[in-house]
Amino acid sequence: MKHVLITGATRGLGRALALGFADSGWAVSGCGTSAHALDALTTDLGDPHLVRVCDVTSSAAVERFVDEAVALHGPPDLLINNAALINANAPLWKVPPEEFSKVIDVNLKGIHHMIRAALPPMLERGSGIIVNLSSGWGRSTSPEVAPYCCTKWGVEGLTLALAQELPKGLAAIPLNPGIIDTDMLRSCFGEGASDFPDAKAWAETAVPFLQKLTPSANGQSLTVG
Repeated sequence: MKHVLITGATRGLGRALALGFADSGWAVSGCGTSAHALDALTTDLGDPHLVRVCDVTSSAAVERFVDEAVALHGPPDLLINNAALINANAPLWKVPPEEFSKVIDVNLKGIHHMIRAALPPMLERGSGIIVNLSSGWGRSTSPEVAPYCCTKWGVEGLTLALAQELPKGLAAIPLNPGIIDTDMLRSCFGEGASDFPDAKAWAETAVPFLQKLTPSANGQSLTVG
């Protein structure tokens, strides 16, 4: 079985990806911070999949989770850094420092923690693909979501620089998932988010797209669909 490791796997895009990969025969290792949502995902996935509480802002927690996942399923063939937060809509000068810091900690530092833990066994094996979820707001901007835009532009830069560092056989790819009706989008668009496809419908396209990625895509900024 191929192995996919997904952060932020308990809701939205992450949950849809976890279920989609499991349905297609991949071993899934997923993490999140809501114990109740993790219990539900554990029930829905069943064996042999691994679901654990893990706060990606904690390097120690990430290392424990990755170590367990690698021990169970081997190094990931595909690492999807999906976990992310968005700030409440507000002009930048009205965003509280604590909220700005939390967005940075999850959306950027969380990816760094996961790469530090998961990449070494992938390098030792000599293969694997890292997909860091970016956004349309990682390639453009909108008002009142400046902290989120900042982090997603950062995801693009971090990933493209990493791609230049990887040896042959591995790849790092920043991926814009497109516009999907999730809780995050509803925090920005309100009921207007319902004009877009939901996570389950999105995953029907995204999972095959991700499964077909090869190291030849290293350093390419891609978009689902």
